[in-house]
Amino acid sequence: MEKSTQEAKQKPREEGNMKAVRHSPLGAFDVEAELKKLPAKPGVYLMHDGRDEIIYVGKAISLKNRVRQYFQSSRNKTSKIEQMVERIARFEYIVTDSELEALVLECNLIKEHRPRYNTMLKDGKTYPYIKATIQEDYPRLLFSRELKKDKSRYFGPYTNAGAVKESLDLMYKLYQIRTCNRSLPKDIGKGRPCLNYHIKQCSAPCQGYISKEEYQKNFARALEFLNGNYGPLFKELEAKMLEASEAMDFEKAIEYREALASVKQVAQKQKITSYGLEDRDIIAMAKDSQDAVVQVFFVREGRLIGRDHFHLSIAAAEDDRQILTSFVTQFYAGTPFIPRELLVQFPLEDEEVISQWLSAKRGQKVRLISPKKGEKERLVELAAKNAKLVLDQDKEKIKREELRTIGAMNQIGSWLGLPGLRRIEAFDISNTGGFSSVGSMIVYEDGKPKTSDYRKFRIQTVQGPNDYASMEEVLTRRFTHGMEEEKELKEKGMELSHGSFNRFPDLIMMDGGRGQVNIALGVMEKLSLSIPVCGMVKDDNHRTRGLYYHNVEIPIDKHSEGFRLITRIQDEAHRFAIEYHRSLRSKTQVRSILDEIPGIGPARRKALMKHFKSQEAVREASVEELAAAPQMNRRAAEEVYKFFHGKE
Repeated sequence: MEKSTQEAKQKPREEGNMKAVRHSPLGAFDVEAELKKLPAKPGVYLMHDGRDEIIYVGKAISLKNRVRQYFQSSRNKTSKIEQMVERIARFEYIVTDSELEALVLECNLIKEHRPRYNTMLKDGKTYPYIKATIQEDYPRLLFSRELKKDKSRYFGPYTNAGAVKESLDLMYKLYQIRTCNRSLPKDIGKGRPCLNYHIKQCSAPCQGYISKEEYQKNFARALEFLNGNYGPLFKELEAKMLEASEAMDFEKAIEYREALASVKQVAQKQKITSYGLEDRDIIAMAKDSQDAVVQVFFVREGRLIGRDHFHLSIAAAEDDRQILTSFVTQFYAGTPFIPRELLVQFPLEDEEVISQWLSAKRGQKVRLISPKKGEKERLVELAAKNAKLVLDQDKEKIKREELRTIGAMNQIGSWLGLPGLRRIEAFDISNTGGFSSVGSMIVYEDGKPKTSDYRKFRIQTVQGPNDYASMEEVLTRRFTHGMEEEKELKEKGMELSHGSFNRFPDLIMMDGGRGQVNIALGVMEKLSLSIPVCGMVKDDNHRTRGLYYHNVEIPIDKHSEGFRLITRIQDEAHRFAIEYHRSLRSKTQVRSILDEIPGIGPARRKALMKHFKSQEAVREASVEELAAAPQMNRRAAEEVYKFFHGKE
């Protein structure tokens, strides 16, 4: 199954266990004709909008029946599905051998493309584990964020990395377990004991100071601690504390008292949830019209080791079962540990297929249970109450975040008459008097920076401080590269990558007014592109005051979220360009701009700096003043003047 999925992604046109059907360009796509070609087989379908962006990914037992439903007027659709259908310009599909393969492929494609009309898990969290290397002669306890198929034993996942490190520190102190990566017993006696031995957090098995049997006995006690068996340790620490106190060794007694307090603190964080020593996750949700919160309780060997909540943006799928199903498939596609049992608030869609998928990942049967009574039902209800509490508490925060991101984008779009604004690219030039000029391209999607799409440009064809010419070079390179990449991918029948140059913006924002905008419009005309361009105009105090668009300066409300977003975009483009420029001004790259001038060698450069005292004074000098300087002549003076001031 996994191999087939990989082949489908890499070679979508080839025959095999999966077959991707790609279609003609948008203008030639006939929906009705293509609907008739749909096979009655399981697979995954991808909906594209007019910009050829994937806006929805779904799976189907029968592609023919499922995809046709979207285009049937008699079908009862939610408003969001109707909105999505109106945007569909074409669709494509991938045939799979089974519904299970379709489920896996759907998960991969949603994760890769993050379509706007899929219910999306907003949080990309990873959880820590405690790794016990029980296969070693002198085993260790290590912090890990990966669950590997090795001979080690893993405890977790835990929801609090800080608490995991506290527990490990406590066990190192109590049981003096080693943390080094020395190969023991082969390396015993080689080198000195480390600092942990001297601070009494390691028994130094590397020096043979403790026998293998005694070390493993201490390690076994540490594993008991991780399993939640705290009773023997409580008694041991209390006895040692009283013994030290009676011996008048109060310093030692205080150490045992503090250790006892630490153990009790760790023990309090874990509560017995059931008498069965099962690994299970308890999953429930709460939602409003736009967002949902899913609460998960993590139970390991019958103990609640942590809980966490996850925000989802509700898109085309508004049914509770669909939302919970989307969460389960997205969350467990990305987490390495699958428990034996999932207690869910509602029965999931395609429950049997999801159970098969989870069982294959775990290597054992995974049960999906939607309890209706008893202790398990009460646990699910408790998770649902916690989800509702988080949703109510975070509702205002979520609204504020949407106002400053998507709301701000919509506001900018309304000012410019550009509805559906999603992606903005902004450009800036940075140099020091023309030396090592660089350009920056930053990207905002849905009001948030998309740093993976940022690009840097080192100016190649422009000499001297000419921002207009530098910007023309940057824009030409950026969009030419994008067009070439798009053409190459289409010729190969491959999907356009969202992280590459071929994804063009809905709006280009220039750091400046008429001049910069005209440069960008000239590049668009030269490349036969029709991307809107506006300028971010600043006042005399170098603060944003408006947008320059279609030869008109549009005033904007300086107290609006749209204005704040424009300011953030402008500042980010400037910051990114400056940081790149600074990185180039290091070691041999930190030099005088005079090195860039044709005909000005080391002797003349030194003479100019000695005569004029500063680079700025050289820039402001006339041709006559330059020619009068030592080592200079008329021709060299004209080259210097032309470099700084252009041909005029």
